[in-house]
Amino acid sequence: MLELRLVQGSLLKKVMESLKDLVNDANFDCSATGFSLQAMDSSHVALVALLLRSEGFEHYRCDRNISMGMKLENLTKILKCAGNDDIITIKGDDGGDTVTFMFESPSQDKIADFEMKLMDIDSEHLGIPDAEYQAIVRMPSAEFARICKDLSTIGDTVVISVTKEGVKFSTKGDIGTANIVCRQNTTVDKPEEATVIEMQEPVSLTFALRYMNSFTKATPLSSTVTISLSSELPVVVEYKIAEMGYIRFYLAPKIEEDEEDTKPQV
Repeated sequence: MLELRLVQGSLLKKVMESLKDLVNDANFDCSATGFSLQAMDSSHVALVALLLRSEGFEHYRCDRNISMGMKLENLTKILKCAGNDDIITIKGDDGGDTVTFMFESPSQDKIADFEMKLMDIDSEHLGIPDAEYQAIVRMPSAEFARICKDLSTIGDTVVISVTKEGVKFSTKGDIGTANIVCRQNTTVDKPEEATVIEMQEPVSLTFALRYMNSFTKATPLSSTVTISLSSELPVVVEYKIAEMGYIRFYLAPKIEEDEEDTKPQV
């Protein structure tokens, strides 16, 4: 038996809005400790990991580990029927082939329930090793979203370079080049407006802007974003979800081709 009751139902709506363009269908895994998802995007380039810890729910009952395969597009359609202030309850039976969503208005004068068919989805659970990162940047999430959006008007890729001076986002395209530098500033009045850089050594990596822009759909979940970079590892773009968990996006860097390789073969 599974029963999860989330008072801040809008959190779940925001989570799904941030995932639906990246992932088509995925297994939601429920255990005694929390509600999680791990999935590759449809082109197998990016990985997303979501965790909502059990203590963040008002009521959380999960008698045994259960995996529910859902089409994210369908789930988003159902969640759109919930008001932003609604309390969301998710119910499922062990071994059942449906999941029920119940939306209650705060005044409890309206209750809606939707039953959704589950899918069988083969998905391998990838072990994501804990790693030491050469550079970790924490910055306002809206700022990061704006930078990715602005740079994508110029080019297709972004070079993220971290030095003691700050973090630089650069791109180049047919119409020219663009560089945006964010310097470390920890003296701002509000901590969520600070840009904080922890750097073991300078790092510079290239990523596809299409994916970065997709990740920034999670901006409404958190006022800050943490970007962890290491030369041999995928970047981790992490948004905290209230006090109850996180959504992390992983993207492998693009390998810049050597100039010799780009010459036409004679």
